[in-house]
Amino acid sequence: MKKQILLAGISTLMLVSCHQKSEKELTLSGLEPAKFRTEVNNATTNLYTLKNKSGMEVCITNFGGRIVSIMVPDKNGKMQDVVLGFDSVADYIHVPSDFGASIGRYANRINQGRFVLDGDTIQLAQNNYGHCLHGGPKGWQYQVYEANPIDSATLELTRISPDGDENFPGNVTAKVTFTLSDDNSLDIKYSATTDKKTIINMTNHSYFNLSGNPSQPATDHILYVNADSYTPVDSTFMTTGEIAPVKDTPMDFTTPKAVGQDIANFDFTQLKNGNGYDHNWVLNTNGDITALAARLVSPTSGITLEVYTNEPGIQVYTGNFLDGSVKGKKGITYNQRASVCLETQHYPDSPNKPQWPSVVLEPGQTYNSECIFKFSTAK
Repeated sequence: MKKQILLAGISTLMLVSCHQKSEKELTLSGLEPAKFRTEVNNATTNLYTLKNKSGMEVCITNFGGRIVSIMVPDKNGKMQDVVLGFDSVADYIHVPSDFGASIGRYANRINQGRFVLDGDTIQLAQNNYGHCLHGGPKGWQYQVYEANPIDSATLELTRISPDGDENFPGNVTAKVTFTLSDDNSLDIKYSATTDKKTIINMTNHSYFNLSGNPSQPATDHILYVNADSYTPVDSTFMTTGEIAPVKDTPMDFTTPKAVGQDIANFDFTQLKNGNGYDHNWVLNTNGDITALAARLVSPTSGITLEVYTNEPGIQVYTGNFLDGSVKGKKGITYNQRASVCLETQHYPDSPNKPQWPSVVLEPGQTYNSECIFKFSTAK
C-alpha cells in the first residue's frame, strides 16, 4: 500500500512538473505562450504557432489577429525574427499599436470618418487627424477573433462584427486564414459576408525588419514596388483623389533602391506630408496574384520578402511615427523607421472616391482578398 501511495505521489509530481515545463516552453522566436492567455470581453486569447518542413515558424495571437513573430533563415542559415511586436498579450492590449494586426473593417483612412451609402451619410469614429483610421479606435486589431487551428501549418480566425460596430452598417462575418507553405510563403486569405450593404477593406499590418535586428533602422533595406503611380496625400495623410506618376520623383521604386535614399527629401511635398513614406501605390499587377507586387531585401541578412496580392494597391509605411517610446520583444526599443510595412489594400478613402475600385459589399456577395508574403535569401 505504501508503495502504491509512493508511486502515485511520484506520478503526480511528474504530471505537475511536465505541466510547469510545458507552460514555460518557448517558441523558436522566444515567446512564452502562457503570456498570451487571458480573457478580453469574455473571449479567450492565445498564441498559435505555425511550422513548415523548412523550419520556418510563424506565431499568431487571436487578439487582433496579429502576427507576433516570423522566424526565417538568413543567408548564413541562422533563424531571424523579422517582424516587430510584443512578448505578451498584455502589451498588445495596453500599448496602442497596429503591430502585425488583421485590420478591419476598413484599412487605412476614410476622410473625416464620413461616407455616403445609398443616400445615407454614415459618420464613423474619428481617430487620426479627424479621419477614421483602420476601422476606428475600437477596430478589429483590438478585438478577439475566434481561432480554429486547422493543422500545424494553417490557422483560421473568424470575427463576427455586429451591425453598428464602430458605426459601420451590417452584421459582418469575416475570416482570416493563415497558411504557411513549405516554400516559406505565408498565404493570408481574407473573406467576408454581410446582411446589409456595407464597405470593407482588410489588410495585415506587419512591421518588417528583415535584418532580424529591429534596434537598427530598416532604411538600408532595398525596396522594389511594381507601380508606375501612387495616390498623393495632403498634410493630414488623406488622399487627394489624384493618381500621380512616380517617374522622376522620390516615389519611384520601379528600380530597386534603399528605403532611406530619398526618405528625408522634405523638399518633395509628399515626403513632407507623409513624414517619410506613408502612401498607397497603384499596382501594375491588375489583380494577378502570381505577379510580383513588391520586394524588400535586407543587405545585412540577405533575407528577401516578396509580396503578391489580388488587391489594386499597397501601402508602404516606413515606421515614421515610431519614436523610441515603445519597447517590444526582448526589451528592444523601437526607434523611428525601425521597420517597413507593406499593406495590400484597396486605396484609402475609396468610399468617397467613386472613380476608384469599389469597396462596397452587398448581401449575397463574398469579399475576397489575398496577400502572400514569400521569404527567401538573396543569392
